[in-house]
Order: sequence, then structure tokens, then C-alpha cells
Amino acid sequence: MSRVPEVEDLNVLLNHLSRVLPPEAYAKLAKIRNYSLLKWIAEMIDVARPSKVYVLAGSKEDFEYVARVAIERGEELPTKYPRHTVHFDGPKDLARDRKNTRILIPGGSPVPMINTYDRDSGLREVLELSKGIMSGKEMFIAFYCFGPKNSDFTLYAVQLTDSAYVVHSENILYRTCYDDFVKNAPNLEHARFFHSAGERDENGWSKNTENRRIYIDLEGNTVYSINTQYAGNTVGLKKLMLRLCVYKGYKEGWLCEHMFIAGIKGPGDRITYFTGAFPAGCGKTSTAFAADTVVGDDLAIIKNVDGIPRGVNPEVGMFGIIDGVNPTDDPEIYEILTSPETEVIFSNVLLTDDHEVWWRGKVGEPKPGLNYAGRWWPGKKDEKGSEILPSHPNARFTTSIRYLKKLDPRIDDPEGVPIHAMVFGGRDPITMPPVLEAFDWVHGVVTMGASLESEKTAAILERVGEMEFNPFAILDFLSISPGKYVDLHLRFGEKLSIKPKIFSVNYFLKDESGRFIADKVDKKVWLKWMELRVHGDVDSIETPVGYIPIYQDLVKLFNMYLGKDYSEERYSKEFAIRVDNLIRKVERVWKIYSDIPDSPPELFEVLRDQKRRLEEARAIYGSVVSPFKLSKR
Repeated sequence: MSRVPEVEDLNVLLNHLSRVLPPEAYAKLAKIRNYSLLKWIAEMIDVARPSKVYVLAGSKEDFEYVARVAIERGEELPTKYPRHTVHFDGPKDLARDRKNTRILIPGGSPVPMINTYDRDSGLREVLELSKGIMSGKEMFIAFYCFGPKNSDFTLYAVQLTDSAYVVHSENILYRTCYDDFVKNAPNLEHARFFHSAGERDENGWSKNTENRRIYIDLEGNTVYSINTQYAGNTVGLKKLMLRLCVYKGYKEGWLCEHMFIAGIKGPGDRITYFTGAFPAGCGKTSTAFAADTVVGDDLAIIKNVDGIPRGVNPEVGMFGIIDGVNPTDDPEIYEILTSPETEVIFSNVLLTDDHEVWWRGKVGEPKPGLNYAGRWWPGKKDEKGSEILPSHPNARFTTSIRYLKKLDPRIDDPEGVPIHAMVFGGRDPITMPPVLEAFDWVHGVVTMGASLESEKTAAILERVGEMEFNPFAILDFLSISPGKYVDLHLRFGEKLSIKPKIFSVNYFLKDESGRFIADKVDKKVWLKWMELRVHGDVDSIETPVGYIPIYQDLVKLFNMYLGKDYSEERYSKEFAIRVDNLIRKVERVWKIYSDIPDSPPELFEVLRDQKRRLEEARAIYGSVVSPFKLSKR
């Protein structure tokens, strides 16, 4: 292929593209009169050297073509249901690659807790590794919205990839927006994503994973991802776009969050909209589905509209962890995943020899077949003698959110929904109560969002105090320092005339025997109490760390929504203020932010006041304070 012309002339560039593209692909691209975008596409074609190029305009034929070639090329395998397929990433490519995911910054200036790299060096390296990487393969070029059509919230993106699986996933997860690029071509700001799975081995897995790179160029609003297939590293508009979105929100003064958006019904069928941020494995998805309506299960863009925070879900699909999904705890998702009519891509599950999909949680026993490590049979062990699980703990499903029975009718509202409350949840067996309301916006941002912690892994579940810091449940996806992200929230709240209430939840508190105190279904009650608190319909008890429910109110709610009794003994255990543990939490968080130079001064003021209140309570009541002692009743 010839070199891209240097002269800045759209007609010269189009003439070049007409010579290197198939006529149909050229005809689609030529309608997009954006010189900068077309030049980048031409340059990446010149670097990657694909043998074919296919441009998606969002037609039914485009969708069908991508889904078909994903199977023909072995990226996805068929199952007994025509619209269910299985994708395998390979044993070295089963999760996000933290080490090789880097934020490119001019000069490579260090950013606290962010993996940075010099922009010039990073671009030079990844483009060198990408030379000829698509030789003999087909490049797909696709156009998407990150948000509803015709919305001031929405961002736009272009995906270049040699993976039909990646495009198939994005066609399910996002709205296609080729027409927007045609209509607004010269002025449409957009993000750019280049991906290649690289050379593949006999199993179809990315072969050169030692050269896996995921480089995020903030200045260029572009992400380069090579030698990997795992969706968290490759599906541009997922967590790669989240990092670009966070940076754009920081520059412009709005929030891009790793949060669900869900509606809780209150008296008179009013709908109160909540967002929620939880680290993986802490109940984020189950909380969203315990709500009455679901706008989104994973991401949220929140902006100030005339003093009111409003939010949209930038996605229309779900890329969820399937491990443990079962018909008792997750009936709606389970029904979607097992229905012959739905379109689902399963990744890193077990595909049995009779073309059944099996994962841990599915009814029935696993049978021999293929999984993420190759051929599998019951009792198979690895070279160390450890049993190989039939489906991977990070196995996933990709499907449309529109299958949900409780999908909120405002999913496509270009004006978003008003956000009344934010919830932060972590896995904490010894400290936080099941539900706690912040004193105000600033207190909540600092002590619940910025101070979010969670247990690291199941392997150290019983080791007291070993908590992982994960502010706003977004640490892995931050493109700015945690200090700046906290400051962004504080400044955002200052300009709101109506500030959302902020709550924390914790479903993992344990009793003295090491057993979980709450049942999985109890989160329904905590949500209903929070909804009432937003509207001032119930009173609360003030503690040194926030407001907790009054016992009698929980008795009514447990009876009303779960048909269960709620004992005073359980209330005393769950809502005791564990003063020593809470002080240690403040001290841990203080130390972390002390090492982050741009932490806002207000953060330390709020933490100082929280510690003082706790010490005063300890002087009066001791190390563990019964909620009944704090009640005014």
C-alpha cells in the first residue's frame, strides 16, 4: 500500500483512500468529510497493512456479516442456540493487563496510583509493534455513540480492529452512529480505538502476549491495544473509553463514573434514581437488579443541568461476570442467558461436546468439552496437580440490556434521568454497617466515595484489616490522580442546587462466628430505606460517621418487602458503631492521600472531624457503640 499523502487536502486524501480501499468501503468512508479522522484511518491502514477493509454503517447486513465471520474465523464457536456463541481468550489473556495498560503523558510525568509512560516513546513503541500486524486479515471500521442519540451527554467513537468478536461485542453493547459521523463530520469530536489480536496460535488465541500493549493517549483521545483478545483490553468503548471519558469530564467539570443507574419505587409509585459504585464482587450488579427499574448496570455520565445532576447510561448492553449466576439469586439474568431467543456471547465458559454452555452456577453438572484452557473433562488437573475449573472465575456474558423486563423506559432519554442519590459499596466483614447515610455531599464524597475500601481476594478473606483502597470503585480506570478525582466531585457538588444524598452499603458484615449476618435479598430493604430518606419520609439516628436507620422502620420494611422478621439482636449487631475499626479506616485513608500531592485540603478536614467524633464517642460509650444507645427514642 502506498504512503499516506502529507498534503492537508481532503480530496487528495480521498483519492489515496479510493486506491487502497474496496469500492464499498471507500463509498462509506467518503461520506465522512472529516480530514483528521480519515487521515488517521489511512495511517493505521498503512501501519497495520490489512488485506481487506470492511466499513460498518450500522445496517442489518453489517451486523449479520460480523456475527457470521466471527464464527467462520473461529473467534466464536456455535452452540445449540443459533444466537448464542462462545469465545475463548486463552489462558494468558483472561483479564485486564494492569502492567501493560499505560496512560501516555508528555514526558511520562508520574501520576499517583496511575501507570504512566512518556507519550512519544509509547506511541513510537506501539506503532512499531503494529507494523504489518493485520497482514492477511480483515480490518473492521465501526462507528459508535457512547450515550443516547441526539444528547448533550453523548460521546462518539471510531473502532478499528481485526477482531470480529470485538465488533460483534460492540454492536451489542453500544448504539451504532455512522449516520452521526456523516451528518456532523467536520465538527464531530470523537475518540479513536485501534486494536489487533495479533498473530494467533492453533487455538485462535493471541500468540505474542509478551508484546501485549494497551496505551491510552489522552492528548490524542486515542487508545492502541495489541496482542490481546480479552474484552476488557480490546472493546474500545468499555473500560478504555471510561478512562478517556474521566479525563474529558475532569477538563469540563462533569462526572464519568463506574456506576449503575437504577430506579427505586417509593410511595405512590414515585421513581427515585440512584447511581452506585462497587468494586468487582461486592454486589454492584445484584444491587442494580434489586432495584425496580434499571437504566444501566455499569457506567454513568453525570452532568449538571440547571443545577440538577442528571445521568445517562452510555451503553445499551451488559458485559457481566457470569460466575455464580444462578436461577435462585439471579432469575432475570439467568432467564436471558438460557433463552433460545436472546443474542449472547459467552466468554471463557465451558462449551460441552453436545454444544451446551455451562458455567459455575448453571443447573446441572459440567460435561467434557472445551474451555479457556483447551480440552476439559471432570477432574482434569494442571501441571501442578491443581484441578482446572470448568469455567473461569472471570468468565463473562455479553448481551443487550433491552432484554430486561425491568428496563427503565428512559434508557434512551437524551436528557438523562435526575440523580437523587449515590451509593458506594465494598466488601467489609468487620467495620461498616449495612447502610449508612452521609451528613452531606462533602462528607459523603470524602468518607464514602474517596475512602472506599474492599477486601482484596477470597484467599485472604479472614485476614482482618487487609483492605484494598479503591476510591469511587474506579481506581483501575482513572486517567487522573485520585486527588484530582476527589476534587472534581467536590467542585461538581458546589454548583448543584439539588445535591444527591450519598450512602454507603456493606452486604458482607460478619458475626463473631464468621458467618454473614445479612441475606442476599436484604439489599432490597436497604434500597427502600434509602429511597425514603431521600424524600425525608423517615427519621434516622445520628452517629459519628453518618445516619443509620431507626429499628422500628427496618422492622416495617423487612415485613413489607421480604415478609421477614427483623430482630433487635440482629439490628444491634449490624448497626453497632465499631469505633476502633472506623478510626483505623480513617488513618489508612489519611495516609494514602497524604502521599498524593494534589489531594484537596477539604478531604483532610473531613477526615479529621470524623476521627474526632469517633474518639469522643469512644470516650463516652467504649469501642463498640450499640445503635440503641444513640437513639433518641
